[in-house]
Amino acid sequence: MATLNEIRSNGAKGASVTKVDLKFEVVVIPVSDVDHAKQFYTKLGWRLDADFPFDNGFRVVQFTPPGSGCSVQFGTKITTAPPGSAQGLYLVVSDVEAARQDLVARGVEVSDVFHAGTPGAQFQPNGTSGRVSGPAPDHATYRSFASFSDPDGNGWLLQEVTTRLPGRGLSMDVPTLTELLRETEKRHGEYEPTAPKHHWSGWYAAYIVARENGRTPDEAAKDAVLHIEGAR
Repeated sequence: MATLNEIRSNGAKGASVTKVDLKFEVVVIPVSDVDHAKQFYTKLGWRLDADFPFDNGFRVVQFTPPGSGCSVQFGTKITTAPPGSAQGLYLVVSDVEAARQDLVARGVEVSDVFHAGTPGAQFQPNGTSGRVSGPAPDHATYRSFASFSDPDGNGWLLQEVTTRLPGRGLSMDVPTLTELLRETEKRHGEYEPTAPKHHWSGWYAAYIVARENGRTPDEAAKDAVLHIEGAR
């Protein structure tokens, strides 16, 4: 096992600046009728975070989809983009058929599930060539879609992601979290026999955060060691 000094030395070789987290928080979508749009996104079951009107005519409404770390905002005097011009807005789901059925049950018009027969077909309007009916063969991750639009025509894509590519972080549903906790337990068990006295929760937290940020298991274990031993 690498020593703490070796981990620090190797980590410093390629580092020129301190990494600062930049969390993508909000997407602004252009709408023509704020109240109509608010009714639509309420119907989707999204959480209403804010509806703040101001005396100068500025108004901002914010919704967050279930399980999302990113929100959408719309309102008046908030963007000069034409209503309906926001397209290709991704909503990642673990089961595209179930997500589609949930929207249909809420009275939303959604396309059938499809996969792209030609690259980029998911971004083309309904009915154009390139979309192949049905999910991707074997439900290949990233490749199955369904689409819908809000009343202004802002376009949303449901994308089924079951396994993320390396370095892309994790989709935190119950099965994924269960697997991650088992992985964390295994990695901590490998470290514990030679580790200084510490509480397991600190190591677990550092490891899980690193994995969520796209670090590999080996990289996350090194980050957890630095967290425990660097704080001593």
